[in-house]
Amino acid sequence: MSDAQRDFALDLMRRLPPSDVEKNLSALIDLVPDLTEDLLADIDQPLKIAYDAETQKDYLLCDYNRDGDSYRSPWSNKYDPPLADGQLPSAALRQIELQANNAFDVYRDLYYEGGVSSVYLWDQDDGFAGVVLLKKTADVAKGGTPMKGTWDSIHVFEVEEKSPSKANYRITSTIMLKIETNHATTGLVNCSGSLTRQQETNDVNVNKDNSHVSNLGQQIEKIENSMRATIETIYFGRTKDIVGDIRKKTGVKADEQSRSMQQAIRGDLGK
Repeated sequence: MSDAQRDFALDLMRRLPPSDVEKNLSALIDLVPDLTEDLLADIDQPLKIAYDAETQKDYLLCDYNRDGDSYRSPWSNKYDPPLADGQLPSAALRQIELQANNAFDVYRDLYYEGGVSSVYLWDQDDGFAGVVLLKKTADVAKGGTPMKGTWDSIHVFEVEEKSPSKANYRITSTIMLKIETNHATTGLVNCSGSLTRQQETNDVNVNKDNSHVSNLGQQIEKIENSMRATIETIYFGRTKDIVGDIRKKTGVKADEQSRSMQQAIRGDLGK
């Protein structure tokens, strides 16, 4: 398949509803099966949860820990279903992977108060690459209102080791958010979408106090905080403004009365 067909397929997916990404991606793969690997690698999907019976821990499934029809657990380092020749990180990188999984498990508990996290690493010629995955689902809002909410964070990164004490980091972060409420006063409301940001940091110190795991953790923490603020202030704030412009909360007559009262008060103050 040509690059043009791949670009057309990606452009089509960007224009379709984010809440139906899995259904639309499956239909697109049926239309152009030759693009299957490219589409699975390029299009982010909501993360799925699996259970590692050996370590009794949950882990997340994605294209980065998949080999054929099997998925590797970051806790036991084994594939399910079992795969004899599945790709595994080198022994040294596996130790970093274990440290990263433990660190982001604490991060997940502090920031998400639940959910599931997974970190997967793979070797590269000039360093290594990996992905940090975080997922949180909720059925009830903090106020007790019934709600179905899903937050998926996907941070794909590359680490270029320039020397034993310096490294470059390139991170591509995607957050997928879906919120659905069904209330007697508002009816069924579905809000979903995704946000992607890229960041590159060069010549970062790497030493005993600033390991790769520490450096990546600090950068991902800043990126997530920034993206969360963007979603909260811009996207939700803009949606609120649009709704306010479409339908006034108090009505036109009430607004006119309010403006008349304000003008009368200004006139009295000016006397």
